Formats: sequence, C-alpha cells, structure tokens
Amino acid sequence: MDVAVLVYDGVFDSGLSAVLDVIEGANAMRGELPQPPPAWQVTTVGFRRRIRTGAGHVVTTAPAARAEGAGLLIVPALAERRPEALLGHVGGPESAAVRRLVSDARDRGTPVASACTGTFLLAESGVLDGRRATTSWWLAPVFRKRYPAVTLDETRMVTTSDGVTTAGAAFGHVDLALAVVRMGSPALADLVARYLVVDERPSQSAYTIPSALAQSDPVVAAFEQWVRVHLDGPVNVAEAARSLGVSERTLQRTVRRVLGTSPVRFVQDLRVERASHLLRTTDLSLDSIARKVGYEHANTLRILLRERTGSTAATLRGR
Repeated sequence: MDVAVLVYDGVFDSGLSAVLDVIEGANAMRGELPQPPPAWQVTTVGFRRRIRTGAGHVVTTAPAARAEGAGLLIVPALAERRPEALLGHVGGPESAAVRRLVSDARDRGTPVASACTGTFLLAESGVLDGRRATTSWWLAPVFRKRYPAVTLDETRMVTTSDGVTTAGAAFGHVDLALAVVRMGSPALADLVARYLVVDERPSQSAYTIPSALAQSDPVVAAFEQWVRVHLDGPVNVAEAARSLGVSERTLQRTVRRVLGTSPVRFVQDLRVERASHLLRTTDLSLDSIARKVGYEHANTLRILLRERTGSTAATLRGR
C-alpha cells in the first residue's frame, strides 16, 4: 500500500517519527513471516519542500499532490497542547491547506488516520461528522464542545469508523501505526510490537486524570471537589446539586456535556483513581481501601479496578 504521511509546520516530532519508525520496522520484519504482506511504500508529503517541525527540525517532503495516489493518508499531531491555541490553529488560515487535503482525500474515498491533536484537524475538516472517534483524553471536553456531530469515545486508544482511524494522546501514534500494520497483517503487527516492546493498550482509561477533565467547566469542577470530600460514603447526586446551588437536571446535563458520561460514572472514576493511588502508595488491604473510597465490599472495587485500569489478579493479590 502507498501511504502518504503529511508533514506540516509545527508537526509533533515524536508523532511523525513514531509513525515512520513503526511502518519502516514492519517493512524490515515482514520477511520473517511465512506469508509476508506487501510492503508499505511511505512518502512524506508537504506544502513546501522544507517543513519545520514543532521542535524546530527541518523535514524534506514531496509535493502534497502526491497524496492523491495514496491508499492511506496519515496526519500526525500538531505540537500544541494549549486548548485555545490549538483551536485557533486548526480553525485558522494556517491549517486551511491541511483541512482541504484531508477533505479531498475522503471525497476520493481515501482512508485517513490521525492521533492526538491531529484528530482536531480531521474534525475541523468535517470528515469525522457522524463518525466515532477518539482523541487525547485530556482534550476530550474541548473536542466534544467544538465538534458535537462527532461521537467521541476518549477512553479508546484507537478507533476506526467508516474509513477514518483516530488514536489517543501523543504516543498513541505508536498504537495508530500498529493499527495500520494490523490492517495488512495482524501477525506482523504482533511481531513488530514484540520487537519494539510495545504493550497492547486498547484503552486510555488507565491514564485519565478525572480532576484534569473536571477543570473544563466550573460546575463540574465544583462537583468534583464536593465528591472528593464525600468519597468515603454514599454520594447522592441530588444532594450534591443542592450543595452546588444548581438543579439535579443541570448537574446531570453539564457533566454529560463536558465529560460525555454520567455523574454516577464520574464518581466511580474518582473512586477508582483514589483507590489506585492507595494501592500504589500504601500497604492497606483492599478491604480497607474499598471502605475509604465508599465501597462496602472489596469485590466491587476489584471489578472496577480491572475494568478501568487493567489491574490484574497479580497486582491485587494479597490485598
């Protein structure tokens, strides 16, 4: 398959290199399989001959028009983590050419892929409307507000929907590139992952910091603080709403709009976060930790820890 990797001013260096290194690694290792898949022909394309990355390095590219004949267009992330600056860039004139390239590719039926902040470029171009997608977990509230037509699941590490593949934060570019390899050969993707010592990471949930997400809205931030004070006992959403001076309906709708989840689910996230911290930093039994985070039975917490953080029986053994 011919793959075009778009390089543009301010591109995230590690994202670009991760995509190129993983696919090149796959090409180098494909001969180790009894029935190797075809090699990937990768071309870095850009709107100028020499492009400066976010870290100031210069990359030489082929003309962007070369993307027209590719079987896949990959758009690495922009090296910008500040939400306001990110939105200003992806919606501004400096990224107009990128948006057109992405939109034209989808109009031709060419699959496109991106990770981290690059998913904002895809969304801004309109190609994610009506599709499922993921993005950097900590940018999810901003993404959800800006692009309501996209069905966002920021817990996923990689999501593919109708020819568009998106991946999570920063080093999700590795997962994105492995997903590209997996489309051609699952066996080769597994081999590359073993050589690169990359664990399978189907979810971003284990990395999410609930308090960071809550800061996106004053009502949600206040609810988070209230919950933390009452974390060791039953949490009543109606009582929390009264304490915050809002209606229960307003609290439910605000949490759903900002975080894409319910207040009850967010409370569970906070409890799991606190329990995980206590597991790492204390010698308390799982029963004791469960009571400290509002659960009467340790088994309830054990199940949530395995679902949300991937904690294994070995991790929890002896607790």
